[in-house]
Amino acid sequence: MRLKQLAAAVLGWCVLVGVAQAVGTTAGTSVANQAQVSYVLAGVPGNSTSNTTTFLVAEVLDLNVTLVSSTVTVSAGDTNRTLLFTLTNTGNGTEVFPVALDNLVAGDDFDPLAASTAVYFDTDGSGDLSVADVAYAAGINDPALAPDATVAVLLVNDIPAGLADGLIGRSRLLASAATGTGTPGVSFAGQGAGGTDAVVGANGAQANATGEYQLSEAQVTLSKSATVAGSGSSIAPTPGASITYQIVVNVAGSASATGLILTDAIPAGTTFTAGSLQLNGIALTDAADADVGEFQGGATPSVRVALGDLTQTAGPQTVAFTVTIN
Repeated sequence: MRLKQLAAAVLGWCVLVGVAQAVGTTAGTSVANQAQVSYVLAGVPGNSTSNTTTFLVAEVLDLNVTLVSSTVTVSAGDTNRTLLFTLTNTGNGTEVFPVALDNLVAGDDFDPLAASTAVYFDTDGSGDLSVADVAYAAGINDPALAPDATVAVLLVNDIPAGLADGLIGRSRLLASAATGTGTPGVSFAGQGAGGTDAVVGANGAQANATGEYQLSEAQVTLSKSATVAGSGSSIAPTPGASITYQIVVNVAGSASATGLILTDAIPAGTTFTAGSLQLNGIALTDAADADVGEFQGGATPSVRVALGDLTQTAGPQTVAFTVTIN
């Protein structure tokens, strides 16, 4: 995608996705006022009006950066590990916000290594890096946000090799108003929305937030998918249709993850299909017996599979079961 197309793509999806606290009246709004007096003069009522005073509301420059990710568990030598942040325009005018990654954060145990492309916009809202996400190019597709608008930003880092278990590394997202930053109250004449003055807000028109990675010798990840088999000739999820869920469990790293137990609640509005529970394509009984799986009924029905102790060499463990839409 060419750079101009990239910029257009980002501007197209930098929309309001959350409610923040933007500053009052929109910048550039015209505020007019006129006084009037009524009176009686020599028995004759009358009135007079003053001239009209008009001014334009100035733009307040401010923003918030918020960390969304919890601490990310990683292994030494990992690549493309992501941290998710949100950037919100808390000013009162549409503003452009350049962003930057900083891995030289004081107080951590190691510095993450910025990936070859280290900043993305989470275009598809998945919360992690995917093919649909748009790479950030400084000065080309800096996010332009209306008041209260929010954009999700991913920082992508590699983890150095040879690190010990338990160490912490930090990565920071910085953002600022393109119009200017500084001491709150500083004004940039004529540079605000609609030609108004732009005034630096309480945060100095700049903000940052820091996420962290923690080294662990084992990490456990889950991914879940659903496949619909419709009722009759339909493939839509209508009453009577079947939905097969598949959950893939992966263990990464050099250590063993012990005592893994997978549980998954049967969704409300569906009924578990007896005999459908499987592990790695092998059928499991519904009863609590000699095999590792069971269906648990009651007020909150669920499936349970005891995966035991797993290492990376075990490979993906795939649990599947089917429900019918009531």
